[in-house]
Amino acid sequence: MDEEVKTDKVDVKYLGRILKRIAPYKKLFLTALFLLIFSSVLSLLPPAIIRAVINEVIPMEEDRLRTFVLYMAGLAAIGLLTALLPYFYRSIMGTVGHGIITDLRREIFSHLQELPFEYYDTRPAGKISIRVTEYINELADFFTSYLLDAIVSVLKIIVGTVLMLCISPLLTAVVYAALIPLTVCVLLVKSAVRKLFRTHRAKNSNRNAFIVESIMGEKVIKNYNRSDYNQKVYYDLQEDSFKTWMKIVRRNELNAPVSEFFWNAGTLALYAVAFALLSGGDTAIAGTVIAFLLYMGLCSEPLLQITAILQQLAQVSANLERIYETIDTPVSIADKVDAAVLHDIEGKVDFNDVTFGYEAGIPVLEHFDLHVRAGEKIALVGPTGAGKTTVINLLTRFYDVGEGSVTVDGHNVKDVTLHSLRKEIGVLMQEPFLFRGSILDNIRYGTPEATDEECIEAAKRIYADRVAARFPEGFSSQLGERGEGLSAGEKQLISFARIVLKNPRIIILDEATSAIDSETELLIQGALDTILAGKTAFIVAHRLSTIRKADRILYISDKGIAEEGSHEELMARRGRYYALNMRK
Repeated sequence: MDEEVKTDKVDVKYLGRILKRIAPYKKLFLTALFLLIFSSVLSLLPPAIIRAVINEVIPMEEDRLRTFVLYMAGLAAIGLLTALLPYFYRSIMGTVGHGIITDLRREIFSHLQELPFEYYDTRPAGKISIRVTEYINELADFFTSYLLDAIVSVLKIIVGTVLMLCISPLLTAVVYAALIPLTVCVLLVKSAVRKLFRTHRAKNSNRNAFIVESIMGEKVIKNYNRSDYNQKVYYDLQEDSFKTWMKIVRRNELNAPVSEFFWNAGTLALYAVAFALLSGGDTAIAGTVIAFLLYMGLCSEPLLQITAILQQLAQVSANLERIYETIDTPVSIADKVDAAVLHDIEGKVDFNDVTFGYEAGIPVLEHFDLHVRAGEKIALVGPTGAGKTTVINLLTRFYDVGEGSVTVDGHNVKDVTLHSLRKEIGVLMQEPFLFRGSILDNIRYGTPEATDEECIEAAKRIYADRVAARFPEGFSSQLGERGEGLSAGEKQLISFARIVLKNPRIIILDEATSAIDSETELLIQGALDTILAGKTAFIVAHRLSTIRKADRILYISDKGIAEEGSHEELMARRGRYYALNMRK
């Protein structure tokens, strides 16, 4: 999935949505807005005061000094206020911006927790994480800088233009004769730069996704001696991004000579008109010209700033589009309004005429029927991609069936709450995932109310206490990211302990012993027999020793169940299961 957006224009829809988030902070925002307007109006008064001093105060014969001091005191007061007020309104907007960003970050993270597996299966982790981190971080500048600058710039242009028109409509026309073409030229440059920004952000997103992928696959990279290749790919991605950035820099630099040219042209035009007026007998023109030179600077700056802000707003809009694409992604697997709560189940499971595929038109299971008695142990074997894990995904409702139904104790899994369904099911994945924290925290992960003693007892039942015994601090020992410091087998033992502590009615072992050495597997096999006693179990395994004790073995192939029976029955048939055993 490419992060490049389809347009380089400012999408008012997304800006409107983010601005609505100001509502909870309305009082703070209005306070900041009042201070901002007051400061902006004050900043435009000095040119008018200077004009009055030159044209009216200096020619005075009486009270000239006292009047001059009063005007200067006014200028000093304005200077002090315009220096202090931005500190206050920017601080207030910083608080507002932080609150909005915090709310948005919580919303998108909470929504990501609710999205189905399908969302993650079709998007690289790096491109998901960048939306929660970098894109949202950049929105903070929107509230503390871009939004304020946009309001200030518009106010200065409007108020400044009104003041200039009150003084001299003719000179106002001269000023805008220079400012309008200047603004048009800058907008043209910015438009070209904006398109480059789109490309640059897309390349940065691809680079970040590659970094995350490389970090997650570091062991494979080293094992296959691909470090040099990965470095080359990264350098190429970085170089490509850098070249695009340099194009942006070079085009942005065109603004300086363009601005200088039109500024000088405007100044010369003002002098020419002033000379003509002076020749016509207008002796008060000196102060007016100085005032207009100052106003030209005060108005040209916000005009240029608005062009820059439009570019930034286009980028903010692009980021918001990606953020809201995530937030607006529907939660396709969720509780119905009247969803029932499963409790005290026996563990009976039925797949009724189920058809399902991860991609439209490509079914993995078709008209699949399976009926499992409460307490029955079912083993699933078959070729890779046949649908063994798919059966598990549908039972746990990680995915919803396309046709047919999956029921637990007669309850359609779509009609019960996800929390109550998954509370009754314990899943041990092929690749165990441990979180940063202590060994106890990881065992307690699915049962947060459990005591330390209960966690330790669960670990002992599955021999996971041997893992804790390796560390000086025992069960309180801290693990790194993804269980750093433990072997794959040790991670799996901790995951086993989680299931034991949770004590669900239905247990799923998806290649759960594949990472455990044969000696440890023999050790825990007896414990597993006790743990699985009386529970419904689905066992997906390549190690045939793990599944021989199952009540039924299902050979999954050709979108359904190709063979079914006990180990002895299937071996006697000399079919696919028999051939699989012979190969092992």
